[in-house]
Amino acid sequence: MSAVYRRAMRKDASRLYDMRRRSILELAPPAMPVAEAKAWASQLTLSGMEQKLRELEVWVAERGGIVAGWGAIRGDMLEGLYTAPEFAGQGVGAGLLGRLEGLMRDRKFPSVRLEASSNARGFYLRRGYRPTGPQTAKGAWPMVKEHLA
Repeated sequence: MSAVYRRAMRKDASRLYDMRRRSILELAPPAMPVAEAKAWASQLTLSGMEQKLRELEVWVAERGGIVAGWGAIRGDMLEGLYTAPEFAGQGVGAGLLGRLEGLMRDRKFPSVRLEASSNARGFYLRRGYRPTGPQTAKGAWPMVKEHLA
């Protein structure tokens, strides 16, 4: 079943907030300690998710009418990409990333920048991203994928 992509709406906030939390708590370990995953998951509140919907361009991937993942961009920066645990490994994240890269390519950005979590670093490396620096104090890995245009 292929995904349908659409812009996120304000009414999606609670669902997207919950998906992010579940994704981190269920998929990040063992790439990071459980305590670190819990700390990361708690960094975003529901009101913070609502703010993301106002400030970022947030897209969702739906499969069979169910929201299976979401991603957010701002300019040439990927601000987040999450897949519901029950859809992990089924191409939802890869498809959504392709959609977001396509939007940035259409807007003439030559590259995509992001900060990958430890558990997602390999995902991005397999898709042509390269590290641009050491791991940050917050535990993120700065990466870039060049030559989109």
